[in-house]
Amino acid sequence: METNSIIMTCPQCGAKNRIPRNRLAEKPVCGKCRASLSTRTTLDHPVEVTDQTFQGEVLSFPGSVVLDCWAPWCGPCRMVAPILDQLAKEYAGRIKFAKLNTDENQKTAGQFSIQSIPTLLFFKGGNLVNRQVGALPKGEIEKQLRSVL
Repeated sequence: METNSIIMTCPQCGAKNRIPRNRLAEKPVCGKCRASLSTRTTLDHPVEVTDQTFQGEVLSFPGSVVLDCWAPWCGPCRMVAPILDQLAKEYAGRIKFAKLNTDENQKTAGQFSIQSIPTLLFFKGGNLVNRQVGALPKGEIEKQLRSVL
């Protein structure tokens, strides 16, 4: 379902703002606190997260985040990646998608007891609300997205 506007969560106050797609280039601001709704909050692709950036990118993010825990050698991870890229475009401004390479970031992977990959972690307001292990089809992943919307 294509819409002419997206919902952007303010990085400052967490308010939801409806922004017409044709006005995204005009540097929109939050209707409540007037903070900039920078393009960082409207990413239409997953952002790379490391042990050092995890706190700021995921736990401190006021909105919803889906964290893909993966490794480059993992075949099922490579199968899920295009699905997550597509979902990031479809849910831009509503859910932030992030990727954590578990081989390179073992501290964060250990913190969340990642034992199998791919594992998707669903965060809302910095709190882990759900997890999904394995390469599942787009429809199954979208069902889980409802837990963070």
